[in-house]
Amino acid sequence: MAHCKEDLSGINGVMRPGIVHRIDMDTTGVLIVCKNDFSHNSIAEQLKVHSITRKYYAIVHGVIKEDEGTVDAPIGRHPIDRKKMSVNHKNGRDAITHYRVLKRFQQFTYIECRLETGRTHQIRVHMASLHHPLLGDRVYGPAKCPFPSLQGQTLHAGILGIIHPRTGKYMEFSAPLPDYFQELLEKLK
Repeated sequence: MAHCKEDLSGINGVMRPGIVHRIDMDTTGVLIVCKNDFSHNSIAEQLKVHSITRKYYAIVHGVIKEDEGTVDAPIGRHPIDRKKMSVNHKNGRDAITHYRVLKRFQQFTYIECRLETGRTHQIRVHMASLHHPLLGDRVYGPAKCPFPSLQGQTLHAGILGIIHPRTGKYMEFSAPLPDYFQELLEKLK
């Protein structure tokens, strides 16, 4: 906001200028911020039709047996705890997460998740529904984290690909894993 001053798209209001999509609190990685309404509308439409490439990296509890898989389960508000989301076949919206194992450890698995849809807490809810909640996720996983210094869930938005609104060319952006995430992977080895 300091760099762009008043030039950011105002579509989502003054609290979220230029923001097309969000990532969960305590999630790191790539975000899209639009400087004008034309770009904002274009990228919001790409998000709506699920044409944006979104790859996340996560560490989950347990050892996932299969090398890859897909979770196709609707997500909606949790029926009792309204602050949480859950797999909700009655009132949920379509949600699809593809995952691939990158590395197995003794008690954890490092995975890549590719989002086909983008629901609130989608990866966190889908992986918890498979009994593999994200390491450090105190909302959908165990209350006690085996790594007490960990701040939040181990989830990183690593790659984001869009069609440029003006040129029509595909562009991909990436963010390296943060140091704490890299160090945790080293500890797990």
